[in-house]
Amino acid sequence: MFMCICSDGTYATTCPDNTKQGSKARLEAGLIGSLGGAFLLSMAFLIFFKLRRNYNAQENIEKLLEQYGSLAPRRYKYSELMKITQSFRDKLGKGGFGTVYKGKQPDGCMVAVKVLHNSTNNGEEFLNEVVSIGRTSHVNVVTLLGFCIEGSKRALVYEYMSNRSLDMYIYSENPKTVLGWEKLYNIAIGIARGLEYLHRGCSTHIVHFDIKPQNILLDDDFCPKIADFGLAKLCPPKESVLSSMVDMRGTIGFIAPEVFSRGFGVVSTKSDVYSYGMMVLEMVGGRKNMKPNVGNPSEVYFPHWIYDRVAGGGEIESCDVTNETEEIARKMVLVGFWCTQTIPANRPSMGRVVEMLERSLSELELPPKPSLQSVDAISVQSMGITVPLSNSEPSDGLR
Repeated sequence: MFMCICSDGTYATTCPDNTKQGSKARLEAGLIGSLGGAFLLSMAFLIFFKLRRNYNAQENIEKLLEQYGSLAPRRYKYSELMKITQSFRDKLGKGGFGTVYKGKQPDGCMVAVKVLHNSTNNGEEFLNEVVSIGRTSHVNVVTLLGFCIEGSKRALVYEYMSNRSLDMYIYSENPKTVLGWEKLYNIAIGIARGLEYLHRGCSTHIVHFDIKPQNILLDDDFCPKIADFGLAKLCPPKESVLSSMVDMRGTIGFIAPEVFSRGFGVVSTKSDVYSYGMMVLEMVGGRKNMKPNVGNPSEVYFPHWIYDRVAGGGEIESCDVTNETEEIARKMVLVGFWCTQTIPANRPSMGRVVEMLERSLSELELPPKPSLQSVDAISVQSMGITVPLSNSEPSDGLR
């Protein structure tokens, strides 16, 4: 039988209203306390596992950096970076992985400090930059001067590029007036040499995966330097194919077809070649190859538009080309066409690209345009275009 203990210490089979209310209040308070305790316990577990994960990530980074020994870039304290950048006062730009600030070291040397976003993850983008750029030394690859890792705070210190990035010039109102065709041509060759070095000149080959005008920095003399290695992947020695890559990486408009669909071929250094070719075509045309608000897909895909003009013998009028600069413009366009061939095997290596750029226009041939009658084609919804498989025979682009 149910018995109630009343407030006066007596027992009864039924409880007065005030006793029921008191019991109900105590029950509610108990439930609230239990739920609150469970919530605090859950939060404690989450904080613990997050701290443990951050600790493990930092421990892995520390172990990897130890392997460099004396060859590792300089390690900065976060307080040093605060002083160098005057509390991150002068922002140079912002990208997918971090914000870049202008800084000045005590010796007067100007630097660019990139503070990484979302630095509480496993640190992949941080490791990519430190490991990949730390292995390089080339006039057309930006120099990593140092790094900072303090808990969740991670930053990279680079040489300062006074003329910022290439996109500031080629997308301006009069890009050819600012740079001139000779300088634009030299920039294209410099980028090609930098990529050739990354693909073949390093002890471990590097695929950048994000070649675009925003990631090409220009120094005082407009010498181009490849930057932002947050998406880079390292290839095994003497290899150029990435068999273990499972994620799509890059920027829409510059991603090679095989990166988003393995039906086009394997992902390799040729994926960078495609991005380079798309960038060169934008350098010539002075317009972005993707314009989301344009209704007609044929007007959106810039390579097809300019291919029809060149194949038909027309002038590249919209590109401010004169008789004196016609050969430079056409040479860059032809190289861009070869680099953006749909099938990776049909694209030249970056070493071949450098050779093509240094030859005369008469030694270059027009590559085939991707055929709309190919047996297999896919619709790339995210890019707003249809990219067909090409049945053309491989060629090196030279006559």
